[in-house]
Amino acid sequence: MTRLELVTEAVRAVLEEVARDAPEVLDELVTAEWAQRYGRPVRLCSQPSRPVARLEQVGDDARELLGRLDARFPSGAPAQAKVLRTILVQHFLVDAKGRFRPRTKRDGRPPSRIQIESPYETEARWCRRGDTRWTGYLVHVTETCDDKRINVITDVATVVSSADSQALPGIHARLRRRRLLPDRHLVDGGYTSVAGMDAAAHLHLVTLIGPLPPSTTPQHRAGDGFGRENFVIDFDQREVTCPNGQVSGNWQDLPVAEPTKVTVRFDARQCGRCPERAKCTPGPFRSLYFPTRRLHELQTKNRADQQDADWRRLYGRRSGAEGTIEEFAGSHRGRRCRYRGLAKTQYREV
Repeated sequence: MTRLELVTEAVRAVLEEVARDAPEVLDELVTAEWAQRYGRPVRLCSQPSRPVARLEQVGDDARELLGRLDARFPSGAPAQAKVLRTILVQHFLVDAKGRFRPRTKRDGRPPSRIQIESPYETEARWCRRGDTRWTGYLVHVTETCDDKRINVITDVATVVSSADSQALPGIHARLRRRRLLPDRHLVDGGYTSVAGMDAAAHLHLVTLIGPLPPSTTPQHRAGDGFGRENFVIDFDQREVTCPNGQVSGNWQDLPVAEPTKVTVRFDARQCGRCPERAKCTPGPFRSLYFPTRRLHELQTKNRADQQDADWRRLYGRRSGAEGTIEEFAGSHRGRRCRYRGLAKTQYREV
């Protein structure tokens, strides 16, 4: 739904609920214009006329409707009215001049993980994986991949929009309760992070196997210049040596309860006289960010293992899970759900 469709349909949903349970509230409120705007389910063309003006009008209608409901139900508004109020907060604001108006990009909008996308399915969220976009949930499937045994599905998790790596702790906790934890867990790149690998090993004694995401430094993306791997990190002395021999002792652990990252900065005096500064940084100095020692060693080992033929052969076993996911999505219509709510959707997926 577009923002205009969402707010309009949310108002219509409240009107339908109130017309059924307390029709007297709508006396003298629902005019012919209201009937034209909210009399049928909202379906707009891709480029509706006057979208901003229409959105402002719907917002004013929503405020007037909620005002009447607050007066009629002082102890608690109907369920759809609460949803409408949340949608208004997410898409409208009262500015410094006291005007009630739609939010703009400059005003800021809520992140997709909390933004309501449908007045009838308030738990569903906007999701994106690659070029695929949808409103709904994510399903994570865990399957055995033994060579000499029948492979079985050991866990199905239906979650709201989030990074795939955030689903792993819950998956491992459920497998542990069922006594089905594997020694090695093969996952795709969306589930891997060096912190997740470390947590799986320490909390569940599970070796997480999957490709770590590559470095995202500008030098690595351009395929030219000095990346982090070209610097020598000495954790004992808490210093870093650059490719041209300059040593930085400006070492800082990020201020968190248990530091997971370190920042080191070479100052402008060191970088200013370097003949290869253009290959290192576009600015007057270079800063490096890297994990703490244990995580850094784990990250280095994983990236080295990815180049080994035995690691690739082992990771190739995971390809069977892709067939299971394709069967789930195609043969069992896993991309469509007839139910509303996360709990019922989870039951259906299982």
